[in-house]
Amino acid sequence: MRFRIVQDFDLPARQVQDAYLDPAFLELMGSLPKLGNPELLEDERDDQTVRRRIRYRFAGDLNSAVRAVVDPEKLTWVEESTTRLADLHTTWRIRPDHYADKLVSSGDFKIEALGEGRCRRTATGEVKVKVFLVGGKVESAIISGMEEHAARERTALLSHLGG
Repeated sequence: MRFRIVQDFDLPARQVQDAYLDPAFLELMGSLPKLGNPELLEDERDDQTVRRRIRYRFAGDLNSAVRAVVDPEKLTWVEESTTRLADLHTTWRIRPDHYADKLVSSGDFKIEALGEGRCRRTATGEVKVKVFLVGGKVESAIISGMEEHAARERTALLSHLGG
């Protein structure tokens, strides 16, 4: 299932990109619901790119039907990303620690300037859940959770930047 999530900011595009790449912001993300504390596994930087690997853990509630199929303790994954600094573009891929045969997800983030001190961050990608009969419903639930998280993440980023 394809998705598109848009976040608008009354901030310059580079400031938003720099904030998303700030390890201190990643720590702040650990306070958001349902995500657990992100663990920065790798952060390689040069003048042109930032390559990161971050482990996440789902910390929300799952209904009993999902728990019958999925162990909540095993809902961990690594997000591998590469950010091209010059064009404010990040590609990412999810690598599940468990259930790798059931979940595939990848996409990108693009930050574009909208004029003086304003920008838009757009996430596009795809989530595929390979579970007979309920895969589509799980994909919808994941995307809904991503949209909810993006709204909270935007608020956290503004707080992180003192706005």
